[in-house]
Amino acid sequence: MRTLCSSTLLGEFFVIGFAALVAMKDPDLSMGTVWTVSGIAMVLCVLLCGVVTRPGGVVLGWALQIALVASGFVVPVMWFLGVVFAALWWASVHFGRKIDAAKARFAAQAAQPGPSSPDPV
Repeated sequence: MRTLCSSTLLGEFFVIGFAALVAMKDPDLSMGTVWTVSGIAMVLCVLLCGVVTRPGGVVLGWALQIALVASGFVVPVMWFLGVVFAALWWASVHFGRKIDAAKARFAAQAAQPGPSSPDPV
């Protein structure tokens, strides 16, 4: 799960940075505000890569997805990109857990001796 979720988060890192460049064109927003909010979101993306498998990591990821969709109020194309990344986040969590379960099953099968394995002398 960690690999899939981290890939999604790193993609979001770049999308947030590019959205900040677009948001800077808005005359109602100061450059400091845009980069403070975007910078916090970008740092959160990187930090979440390390804690996604810990308790609460996936929940924080969902909070980031909600914030990304809500950023559509400032940069309208983020409505679309936010929904796309929320779907990618769901897929990363869902299929990542399935992959982790399959790996655990294969590791358990490899650890137990089968009927065809020779007995140690």
